[in-house]
Amino acid sequence: MRRYFGQDMSPKTANLEFNEAGHVRKKSDVGTGRKTVKLKRTGLHERAAARMRDMIIRGELEPGSSMQETRLSEALGVSRTPLREAMKLLAAEGLVELRPNRSPRIAEIERDRILELFEALAGIERLAAELAAQRATERDLQRLRLLQTRMENYHRDGKLDDYFAINGEIHGLIVRAARNAPLREAHETLLSRAERARYLALGAERRWSNSVEEHAAILAALEARDGEAAGRLLSAHVQRTGTALLEVLPKTPISRPAA
Repeated sequence: MRRYFGQDMSPKTANLEFNEAGHVRKKSDVGTGRKTVKLKRTGLHERAAARMRDMIIRGELEPGSSMQETRLSEALGVSRTPLREAMKLLAAEGLVELRPNRSPRIAEIERDRILELFEALAGIERLAAELAAQRATERDLQRLRLLQTRMENYHRDGKLDDYFAINGEIHGLIVRAARNAPLREAHETLLSRAERARYLALGAERRWSNSVEEHAAILAALEARDGEAAGRLLSAHVQRTGTALLEVLPKTPISRPAA
């Protein structure tokens, strides 16, 4: 059995060759003009970025701390090249600061950016809920009911990480149910910047329990096809999360942009 890109190749697949673009084709097809088949492979740097993003969100990599390439390379099982590419992705999301001639570091959570970030998220999700109330399929609603039950069970059992994952899935499903591609793209961009803040906010006093109750009310409005109520409830829910985060951050003045 031969190996290509570190993978075992069976006799059926051994009769393949790879070109410089990363495409694969049968050797017998070379020169025949037949169309090549592109391999679907997730980039190593993308997988490293996903793991680091999760570590940052959950506080395993603390705000303000330097990122030691050697330690991270060993921990993630990747070389420095994909690691550096992963850091560039996270820097674009505002999670990592790249510093000339110095080690990258985990970005601090800035209090003066929290309110405006969650204001923007609240506006996007309000519109999404209004549209979803009219456009969600019965399958969408059934999925939301299932996720709500699972989320309540995780809350009851004190499983914060599992709760957080389901919570995010619910928000994403509501946005997808709006059936509006530009809205979904805008939401995904902002959400990547807010994930760490949302996770920390659950540590605020009573926020976790309140969040469960708010989600139940949002689901009821969606089931009733009441777009105005669903939008209002979801917008208030998102803004409360931002306010809750401020309770667990250092008490420093919040500077708001001039009108």
